[in-house]
Amino acid sequence: MPSCFFRIFLLTILFDIINWNKKISREEKMAIYSVNEVIEMAVQIERSGYAFYNEAAKRKDLDEKAKDFLIYLRDEELRHEKTFLSLRDEVDLQVLQLSVDWELIAEYLKTIVESRIFNSEFSAIQLATKAKDIKEIVENAITFEKDTLLYFHTLSDNINEPRTHNALRKIINEEVSHILKLSEMKKKLV
Repeated sequence: MPSCFFRIFLLTILFDIINWNKKISREEKMAIYSVNEVIEMAVQIERSGYAFYNEAAKRKDLDEKAKDFLIYLRDEELRHEKTFLSLRDEVDLQVLQLSVDWELIAEYLKTIVESRIFNSEFSAIQLATKAKDIKEIVENAITFEKDTLLYFHTLSDNINEPRTHNALRKIINEEVSHILKLSEMKKKLV
């Protein structure tokens, strides 16, 4: 019978082999996105968020404080979009100009985002109008922001290219601020 030391040694090697295989299969399964593609996905999400907050702010059943908060969040979505677009450098912009298929790629990325977060800007608007009150609007917004954060964390955990990973970290940091503000608002509503 093998010694305890030898069994531990074999188990350690087996564990390393299993983890190595998992790492390879995970990397093979995960699509690698460019900085431009990640930014495009973030911009699409911000546009849906803008549609949600804009529609929610138009509701007649909300008091001025709630409307002002929703307008603030709507405007934050625009600010985030501009921030994300500014993450592109000259090389990224040249790639966009030289890419004949960028509009098609952008539509494809929009489809990916819509299948994971909101179905479309229209569904975001519907969610805002069908909410029964400000509490439900805030709860829907928290869910939306958490889904967005989870989506970008998942991408970030699986992307090794430093520039793209850095852009994702900046996007994630911006999104966290919304969740914190919405959570504060939710506490005030209870």
